[in-house]
Amino acid sequence: MRAAGTGWRLTLTDTFPRIAVRRTYKLYVGGAFPRSESGRSYPVTSSAGDHLANAALASRKDVRDAVVAARKAFLGWSGRTAYNRGQILYRVAEMMEGRRSQFAEEVGAAEGVGKARAQALVSAAVDRWVYYAGWADKFGQLLGGANPVSGPYFNLSEPEPTGVVGILAPTGSSLLGLVSVLAPVLTSGNTAVLVASEDAPLPAITLAEALATSDLPAGAANILTGRLSELAAPLAGHADVNALDLAGAGGLAAELEALAATTLKRVRRPGGDDWDDTDPGLSRIKPFLEIKTVWHPIGR
Repeated sequence: MRAAGTGWRLTLTDTFPRIAVRRTYKLYVGGAFPRSESGRSYPVTSSAGDHLANAALASRKDVRDAVVAARKAFLGWSGRTAYNRGQILYRVAEMMEGRRSQFAEEVGAAEGVGKARAQALVSAAVDRWVYYAGWADKFGQLLGGANPVSGPYFNLSEPEPTGVVGILAPTGSSLLGLVSVLAPVLTSGNTAVLVASEDAPLPAITLAEALATSDLPAGAANILTGRLSELAAPLAGHADVNALDLAGAGGLAAELEALAATTLKRVRRPGGDDWDDTDPGLSRIKPFLEIKTVWHPIGR
């Protein structure tokens, strides 16, 4: 330091020990980053057991708040043109690309893989998001169209989003699997409430930060961190959730499927997922669509 008038001024040559900036990752609900209403958090460790950060421990009330936010956003998101949804989702991929190094570090720590493999997984995740952004204005042409009928009628079928979709993120693929379950739900105009992997939540919250700085409307995607055993049942049983993806349900799948049946939800069962498949097609888009068919008389 050197004197500057009556005080002291810090120069760039001075060095002092830095105070550690310890971070507790928040939830992502309604476009904001609230703490859990319970005030709880839990330590997140790497695959080697090293402490990385803390994450918010969501509660049943947080699940309900996330569903309310998703329902509120549904009409606006589903009402956008397919082309516009594709543009917005591509913007998310741009935001992800700008966070490559952070994603790679978190994926490597979560999955216990080396730097090269972690970077490859991040590249695949960004590419997967672009892939689903490209489907936004195309799946309707494959799943809908004019139907041949016997009579003086037009008969047209068109796919529509199911509504609010609850997603249990995969446990073994912290970013690529996460993107592979969330992006197709948003592509088709649904809104989502996603429960991140309990053991590897950091890539999910970093993805939430990318979503928040893109053009995705607030509430279209909501991400919760915490214990699967506490959050899965309230999500599966919620009457305002229209569909459920059990990709990360593990041993709870049968119980959750039975619970979802009480409110007639569409359910995608776990199993058979290959996150490395570079061309999954409509396999993850189609389960969360309804087909609306319209009859119209042919007049003169």
